[in-house]
Amino acid sequence: MKALITGASSGIGKEMAIYLSSLGWDLVLVSRNKEKLEELSSRLKTKVKLVVIDLSSEKGAKDLYMITKNENIDFLINNAGFGLFGDYKDVSLSTELDMIDLNIKTVHILTRMFLKDMEKRNSGYILNVASSAGLLRGGPLMSTYYATKGYVVDFTLATYEELRRNKSKVGISVLCPGPVKTNFNNVAGVKFNLSSLDAKYVARYAIDEVLKKRKLVIVPGFKVRMGIFFSRFLSIKRLLKTTYNIQRRKK
Repeated sequence: MKALITGASSGIGKEMAIYLSSLGWDLVLVSRNKEKLEELSSRLKTKVKLVVIDLSSEKGAKDLYMITKNENIDFLINNAGFGLFGDYKDVSLSTELDMIDLNIKTVHILTRMFLKDMEKRNSGYILNVASSAGLLRGGPLMSTYYATKGYVVDFTLATYEELRRNKSKVGISVLCPGPVKTNFNNVAGVKFNLSSLDAKYVARYAIDEVLKKRKLVIVPGFKVRMGIFFSRFLSIKRLLKTTYNIQRRKK
């Protein structure tokens, strides 16, 4: 069995690689950071192929597929992504567009292209890494990030139903964690004011939910699940005000 993980050089992606290798999976690890990929590869016991590539463009995503399409990928994990904090008038438009390309277009392209191969074999798994943000209705001060993750959630759910109605044996899931101790904070320019889950825990929880239960929506952490549940009882305007106040404290 072979898994491909994007954004594999750190955080959740790195921990997923370590865990899957311990379960006997061969790996294709993808990142822009060659040194971190090589360091990670040296720690793994199964066969590993490294692909150093920038996925923040349509070309990068399509190139990755062409490089790995003959690897017979059994498990695709779309983990690469980043966030950006700030009021709409202050954030960089070019950075926002890069985020849309990586968080949405790359996930969409890789899911569609690898899914067709998996359907021909009528087997395989896809895990799209979104965020608990994708289950809420708008995220002021991180508006583009929330919107991209909402896309990933909705795209995954719709694809699941299409696969189910086609009686496909290919599984697809979406991971929606809350705050996690990764490099996300540094890239986004924020500091979480809520307790963060350990990346190792989130990675193992997610993999187990996919491989053992074929869970559709995966939300690690009881507090995060309760927060999402109770948010359903707030009006949209009240939820936006609450989210803004929570986000503001991250600065």
